[in-house]
Amino acid sequence: MVQIKRIYDPPADDDGRRVLADRLWPRGISKDEADVDEWVKDVTPSTELRKWYHEDPQTRHAEFVRRYERELAGPEQQAGLTQLRDLAAHGTVTLLTSSKDLPHSHLAVLADVLSH
Repeated sequence: MVQIKRIYDPPADDDGRRVLADRLWPRGISKDEADVDEWVKDVTPSTELRKWYHEDPQTRHAEFVRRYERELAGPEQQAGLTQLRDLAAHGTVTLLTSSKDLPHSHLAVLADVLSH
């Protein structure tokens, strides 16, 4: 099972493996507070894609999803996806991000890709 949460939410007993899937470490939270088991940067959107999307997320979401899925087809991204699939095969994986809008974040796309 793969679930998504904000890294600022307190860890829960049902989180399983807690995996940070952001390219940069989130502001305002220490590594101890975050209680992160893994940090997988290879499955995050490129800096260019992330900046493009954040200019206008409301109107660019559908195109962001298409571009991000294309990026996830790369060899480094596929290695990261394999790592996450292996973790999920052994229990719950909670993907973490600093994003405030989880349904429109890259984690929603990533969780969907992992579920197929």
